Amino acid sequence: MNMMKSSLAVIALGLSINAGASTLDAARNIESKINQSAEQSQNKIDKSADATLSMKAEIEALQEEVKNLLVYRDHLARLVDSQESEKSSLSEQISGIKETRQGVVPLMYKMIDGLKSVVEDDKPIKRDQRLARIAKLEFMMAQADISDAEKYRRILEAYQIEMDYGTKLGVYQGKLALSTTENIEADLLYLGRVAFVARSLDGQRYWAWNDGAHQWQSLEPQAGTELDKAFAMASKQIAPGLISLPVSVNLEAN
Repeated sequence: MNMMKSSLAVIALGLSINAGASTLDAARNIESKINQSAEQSQNKIDKSADATLSMKAEIEALQEEVKNLLVYRDHLARLVDSQESEKSSLSEQISGIKETRQGVVPLMYKMIDGLKSVVEDDKPIKRDQRLARIAKLEFMMAQADISDAEKYRRILEAYQIEMDYGTKLGVYQGKLALSTTENIEADLLYLGRVAFVARSLDGQRYWAWNDGAHQWQSLEPQAGTELDKAFAMASKQIAPGLISLPVSVNLEAN
């Protein structure tokens, strides 16, 4: 009887141990699932936090871009205002230029005509060259590819050249029209518009321009010494010095 009780007690203990083991395993399984669930939840939280930070950064970047766009918009608005103001100013300037051109173009034609009159009435110093220059100016006025400013500059340049003829000592070789039938090659010298003399290429004959008669007047041989000195000085063969030349306006026609 006692042995039966002992066996029953052993069986009961075994069942109790098995039941305890099952409960422990179940608890461990539950704990494992809880841990896995917690880990998954934490991963979701981490991902959500990362997404939140990323969205925040994007929002801040968009806000900064909006600020920059607002600044650029204001900048463009100021540019448009400035361009409108400049456009208005340019329109006024263009209108003024048109009026100026209307006055300058006739003035340039008058200047060329005046220059032509000066050359035709002046001593025949390089006359062909000077008239050719004026002819180029007249042709230039009809050329559309040359600006009015450039045309005006060239006309002023021609006037400057004419002024130089009135102030400088110069020498050149050219044709000498002694009469309607006699033309010879000679050395010519001018001192401003005061004196204009010539010498034959062989150095034996001398002439002076007579303003009153508008022709060349023969000079006495004794005048040759002073004229030779003047020609040498103009050619830079001797140092500058005092020279005596017949003044054209005081010559009396023979």
